[in-house]
Amino acid sequence: MLLKKGDNNEQVRQLQVKLGIDVVGNFGPKTEAAVKAFQSANGLTADGIVGPATWDKIMGSTPAAPAAAPVSIPPSEFKLAALKGHIPDNVIAQIPDTAAKFNITNPLRLAHFLAQIGHESGGFRATSENLNYSSKGLVSIFKKYFPTIQLAEAYARKPEKIANKVYANRMANGNEASGDGWKYRGRGYIQLTGKDNYNKFNSEVPEDILATPDLVATKYPMMSAAWFFNRNNLWTICDRGADDATVTAVTKRVNGGTIGLADRIKHFREYYNLLK
Repeated sequence: MLLKKGDNNEQVRQLQVKLGIDVVGNFGPKTEAAVKAFQSANGLTADGIVGPATWDKIMGSTPAAPAAAPVSIPPSEFKLAALKGHIPDNVIAQIPDTAAKFNITNPLRLAHFLAQIGHESGGFRATSENLNYSSKGLVSIFKKYFPTIQLAEAYARKPEKIANKVYANRMANGNEASGDGWKYRGRGYIQLTGKDNYNKFNSEVPEDILATPDLVATKYPMMSAAWFFNRNNLWTICDRGADDATVTAVTKRVNGGTIGLADRIKHFREYYNLLK
C-alpha cells in the first residue's frame, strides 16, 4: 500500500473518509496536509505519503469529527489587553473597528489575521511598498519588464519610475506615462495594489482614497488587509482550526506560497494563546 499526492482511486476516498476531509478521491494538497498532520500527531514520519504503517494507523482510527464552528463574539470582548507588548499599540487600536467591519468574529480569526499581516509588513512596520531596486535586482525580480541590464540601469534606484513601468496597463492602471503605477502602488499591511483594488476598497471607507491613496498606508493599513481577507473568503480557512496545516493553508492564499511559514506559525501560536 502506497498512496501519495496525485493518486486518484478508491483507496484515496477511504483515506479521506477516515481523515474527515472532503471525499473527492483525488490526493491533492489538502489530503497531503491532513496526512502530515495525522502522522505528526501519531508519532509517524510526517512526509505526507501513506505507506503501510500510516494506512494501518489511519484505518484503525475513528473518522474525525467535523470541527465545530468557532463561537462568534463582539470585538469588545476580545482580550486585546493581552496583546500589549506583543504588537504595537497603534495596531491594537485598529482592531475593534476593523473586526466589526470585516467579519473578524472570534479570537481564532484574529490570531490568524494578525500572524499574516504581521509577517507581510515586517512586524507591522512597512505600510508602503519598497521599490528601491538596483539594476541587478530589477533584472532578477522583474525580468519580464527589464530583460537587459542596460534597460534596468535607466530605472535603478528610482522607485516612482520603476512602479510606473512594472504596474502599467494592468489592474486598471493606465500606461507608464499616466503615473498610476506609483499612485496605486502597494500599501497597507497586505499591500493593496492597482487602481482596480483601490477603487473596490474605496467603497468601504468615507474618504476618497482614489484621490488620496496614501490613506491606505496611514489610516487604513489594517482595514485594507481585512478587506482582502473578507473579499477572498479567507475566514472560512481560518475557521478550520489552530493547527499548522491551517496556518499553512492561509499562508498560501495570502503569500502565494509558504515564504516565512515558520514565522507565521510562531506568531499565530503566540497571538492565539493570548487571545483565547
